[in-house]
Amino acid sequence: MSENNLPAATQASSWVVRVYYEDTDAGGVVYYANYLRFCERARTERLRSSGVNQSNLRAESGIIFVVSRVEADYFASAELDDELNVLSTIVSVGAASVVFHQKVMRGQTRLFEARVTIACVDWNRRRATRIPDDLRRLFEGEA
Repeated sequence: MSENNLPAATQASSWVVRVYYEDTDAGGVVYYANYLRFCERARTERLRSSGVNQSNLRAESGIIFVVSRVEADYFASAELDDELNVLSTIVSVGAASVVFHQKVMRGQTRLFEARVTIACVDWNRRRATRIPDDLRRLFEGEA
């Protein structure tokens, strides 16, 4: 998964999560689907820290973002009480989509990596729609 040369604002953001008992499976390791949950939260917090409230976005403009594609690789397991760092980098911005490269790390150990495509959707029409210019600038690092 290669990353494009994008402006500094689109470089990796970091979000820290602690592994709780509820995140683990019967074997005592993080259940595989929870890595996707960690990544979702990291993307949401990245938007929030940039001033984008997704509830307000939907209420004011009828725009929502949905995951349309995920390519994931698992490298090692996280366990109870581990502190994980989710790194999120915008790889590309299309007319109606944003592609993120995300990694879940425990210290210097890479546990999980994914390429996640997020589609911009008109909530009322339930169809893909162009990303509004102000959000596009934010994603492209120009805001």
